[in-house]
Amino acid sequence: MTDLAAVAAVEERSAHRLEIVHEAAEVVRARWSETPMAAIILGTGLGGLAREIAVAATVEYADIPGFPLSTVESHAGRLLCGTLGGKPVVAMQGRFHRYEGYSLQQVTFPVRVLRALGAETLIVSNACGGMREEWAPGDLMLIADHINLLGDNPLVGPNDDRLGPRFPDMSAPYDAELRALARDVAAAQGTVLREGVYVAVTGPNLETRAEYRMLRGIGADVVGMSTVPEVIVAVHGGMRVLGVSIITDQCIPETLVPAELATIIATAARAEPRLTALVRGVMERL
Repeated sequence: MTDLAAVAAVEERSAHRLEIVHEAAEVVRARWSETPMAAIILGTGLGGLAREIAVAATVEYADIPGFPLSTVESHAGRLLCGTLGGKPVVAMQGRFHRYEGYSLQQVTFPVRVLRALGAETLIVSNACGGMREEWAPGDLMLIADHINLLGDNPLVGPNDDRLGPRFPDMSAPYDAELRALARDVAAAQGTVLREGVYVAVTGPNLETRAEYRMLRGIGADVVGMSTVPEVIVAVHGGMRVLGVSIITDQCIPETLVPAELATIIATAARAEPRLTALVRGVMERL
């Protein structure tokens, strides 16, 4: 392939990707004409937050061009459009993961669509394992920073400048003003809100004792299998990001016991009302 042909092929792929993003956004707009102030991604066991949204329209992922289908039991697989805290929002009830076999471009495609709908803020939640002894299952953690150990990046490949810059700055991926707001809301609600670093690994297996020791050693406080790709794409697209994790199990190498998915989901569900109140409080004050 000649240099000119290679450039033409890259431009064609970029144009096609942007075309699919706009096509997907139009499917959502056909059912809901509001412009969302924020987009929310609901993680494992956190679907209860959806009950707090005054839903005006529901769009199944299967009906949105380009959207993958969630294969994880606790992820419903639908887009909820409505209001939360009196503000227009669009929420993903269920997300996608690298371990499901999707590329990170597929995993993050919905974030492109949420941005195309007009959302300027992304609120992302997840369930994670805690690696600090003083933090207990059920605690909420405000994400201050992250480490990407997925072995991949959703921005790999040709860059479309209409979606974002080739080399986006990641010195502060989690917006300082939003984090301060979340801390204020949590304090007013009497909710303990930890703050730390989230590390993303591929999964789907949980980590070994040696791996937990390594992850602690490189500066991580909690570990999970999501969030980081979506945040990278959100920052690439110019969105402000707020991230909150629910610590569902303790991953302390010296006292490690086998983890059970049912327990993890149950712990997330018990903590979910506090996360719901926090997110609703943030939305009310945006």
